[in-house]
Amino acid sequence: MAFGIVAVRPAVALGETLDDLEAKVEQTNDELTTANDKVAQLQQQIDDNQQRIAEIEAQLPDARAAAAQSIRTQYKMQQGSQGLVELVLSSENFFDFLATIQFLDSVTSYNSDQIQSLVDLTTELSSTQEDLNSQLAQAETERQNAQDVLDSAVAAREALQQQMAEEQAAQQAEAEAALQEAAQSEGETFQTESGNTATVEVPESSTSSSSDSRSSNSSSENVNWQSDKDSFVAQWGARIDAYLAGSPLAGYGSTFAAAAWDYGIDPRLSPAISAVESSKGLYCAYSHNAWGWGSVSWSSWETAIYAHTAGLASGYGGYLTYSMAQKYCPPNAAAWYSSVAANMAMI
Repeated sequence: MAFGIVAVRPAVALGETLDDLEAKVEQTNDELTTANDKVAQLQQQIDDNQQRIAEIEAQLPDARAAAAQSIRTQYKMQQGSQGLVELVLSSENFFDFLATIQFLDSVTSYNSDQIQSLVDLTTELSSTQEDLNSQLAQAETERQNAQDVLDSAVAAREALQQQMAEEQAAQQAEAEAALQEAAQSEGETFQTESGNTATVEVPESSTSSSSDSRSSNSSSENVNWQSDKDSFVAQWGARIDAYLAGSPLAGYGSTFAAAAWDYGIDPRLSPAISAVESSKGLYCAYSHNAWGWGSVSWSSWETAIYAHTAGLASGYGGYLTYSMAQKYCPPNAAAWYSSVAANMAMI
């Protein structure tokens, strides 16, 4: 706002709130990270498996050569008498001869088994490679799906942010136009929603430039919701008590502040409306109704404050905007808006 005191809470027309979309972006980003990790892990397994296959395939030629040599030796012995004669002559006795024959059989068998083992392992690793490739393809699909969902959530968030920015700009423009309109009749009286009369007031900073007005009043900062409830109530309760001093609502600053915390509204709004509608509870058409809010009576100020605060939260957005003023006091929205804003600036 030009006078820098009114926090704007834009209406959200889309199905999801900005908080919902922020949470969705965070969740889908985590899912994408998980999918990326899974793809990387599978790719590493594929690389390791492929390396093992290459190592085994490198061993096969030597193993086949050794097996072939032993088979050739055994074949010569079995087919030619010369080989057997040489083997008999080189043996010290018949038992040595038999041991040599058994040894050659064992070597041949071992080499054959080695070849078969390497072939079986290669086959198994190839099957594993196919399975890993299938898992990788599925993981890639899941990663792409996660990326698509994340892109969609980011686009929705940006669209909502753009919508909110446009709505806020429109509200600011309406508010500034209302302030300019009210400035032309400042000091004149108008009828409030309660039927009482009030004087048109315009915040002093509304006549200065936007850049200067945002820091022109130390009490005009937006509400800080980062503190705990006790600190919030202590801060705003004291400020509201100072504002309401000498009125029928004096001493209820902490009640206003606690109710504002519970319902998430600007703690200045309800007290400021009471000033415009009933001179802070001095002129009430209905018992304890200081806000000209319907034809309602309450048994105590505390009950009334909580009821009005809840109503501002559920029916008016909880923050002063020009559209809220049009809804609360349709006949004199510009004067009402500027006067409530002026009173909020005093708190």
